[in-house]
Amino acid sequence: MKQPKLKKIYRKLYASFGPQHWWPAENSFEVIVGAILTQNTAWVNVEKAIANLRKAGMLDAHKLSLLPQKKLAALIRPAGFYNIKARRLKEFLNFFSACYQLDLKRMQRVPLSGLRRQLLSVHGIGAETADSILLYALAKPSFVVDSYTKRILGRHKLIQPDADYTQVQNLFTRELKKDSKLFNEFHALLVRLAKDFCLKNQPRCAICPLKKIN
Repeated sequence: MKQPKLKKIYRKLYASFGPQHWWPAENSFEVIVGAILTQNTAWVNVEKAIANLRKAGMLDAHKLSLLPQKKLAALIRPAGFYNIKARRLKEFLNFFSACYQLDLKRMQRVPLSGLRRQLLSVHGIGAETADSILLYALAKPSFVVDSYTKRILGRHKLIQPDADYTQVQNLFTRELKKDSKLFNEFHALLVRLAKDFCLKNQPRCAICPLKKIN
C-alpha cells in the first residue's frame, strides 16, 4: 500500500465529516472507564452505564477503587456482561493504584511501549482497549484497530482478509506521522464512515465519500 492513498483517505474523510471530537467524555478517567465498558457492546449502552456512575458520584478513580464490586456491577448493568466488566474495572484500578497511585499524570509520563505492555498485562485488557486508553485518555500515538477499521481497509484492498491486529496497526504507524491528534481523528473518522456508509451487510458504496478514492 502506497502512503499517498492512506493520506488521501484521511483528507477525504476529514473534508466530508469534519472533526469528530472523539472520545466523548468529561475527563481522561472517564475515557478509560468507557474503553473497558465498551467491550462487546454498543456505545449507547456504555453511555447509560456511565450516566449511572456519574449520578452516583463514582466517576472518580479513588471512589471507584473503594466501591464493592457487586455495587459497581449494579451501576454498570446497562453495558452488558456487567459482572465481567466490573471485575475488569477492578483489575485495572488495582493496577492503576499499585503502579501509579491512581494518578494519571504519573501514568502519562511513562513511554508508550512500556506502558502498553503494562496495560496488556492487566486481566481483561486486550490490544484495542489498551490502545484506546493510550490514544484517547493519555494522548499517546497508538492507533486503535477495531472491526470498523478492518472492514474499511479490507474493502479498499489495503489489508489481507486474515490481517491481524498488529499488521493493521503497523500500516498506520509505518505510513503516517506518529501523532496522537492525527491518529485520534483518523480512527474517529473511520468509525463514522463505517456507521454511516461502510455498513457490514448493506454498504452504501454508491454514495460513500471514498467512492472515487484510488
